[in-house]
Amino acid sequence: MGLNLRRVVTGHDNSGRPIVVLDDSGEHISSWRSHMEQQQFWTTVELPVEIDSENSDKGAREVGTVIPGGSIFKVVEFGPGVTPRIHRTDSVDYAIVLSGEIDMEMGEDTVIHLSEGDALIQRATVHNWVNRGDKPCRIAFVLISAQGDTAIG
Repeated sequence: MGLNLRRVVTGHDNSGRPIVVLDDSGEHISSWRSHMEQQQFWTTVELPVEIDSENSDKGAREVGTVIPGGSIFKVVEFGPGVTPRIHRTDSVDYAIVLSGEIDMEMGEDTVIHLSEGDALIQRATVHNWVNRGDKPCRIAFVLISAQGDTAIG
C-alpha cells in the first residue's frame, strides 16, 4: 500500500485575497482493516458549507464513516485480499475508480464490477468492497450526509 497523494487547499487571507492554505502530501493516512489504506483530504460538519477566513486543517478531523450533517473527501486503496467489511453509511457517496478494478457486493446476489474511470453513486445501501485482482484499486470518495428511510429490513 502506498498512498501519498498531494493535497492543495485554498482559502482567503484576512483581506479576503485568495491564498494557498495547505500544499502537502501524505497527510492523514489511516487503515481500518488489512489490505486497505485511506487518505482523508477534507471534512465538513455542516451543509451548506460556510466559507470563512478560518484556515485550519479540516482533513485532520477524526471521523468515522460519515459525519452527520457534513461531508468527507478521501481516497481509499483496496489491496488484493482486502478484509471484508459489510457496512452501510447514512450518506450518498460519490465514487470514481482512479486505478485498478474492484467488485462491490450488495446483498447475497448482486455484484457490481468497477474499473478505472467508472463512477458510482451509492445511496446508503449495504455493501462490501472486494478486490479479487492482483493489483490495488484506488477510489476517490465524497461522502455527503443523507437522511431518509435507510433501515435494514
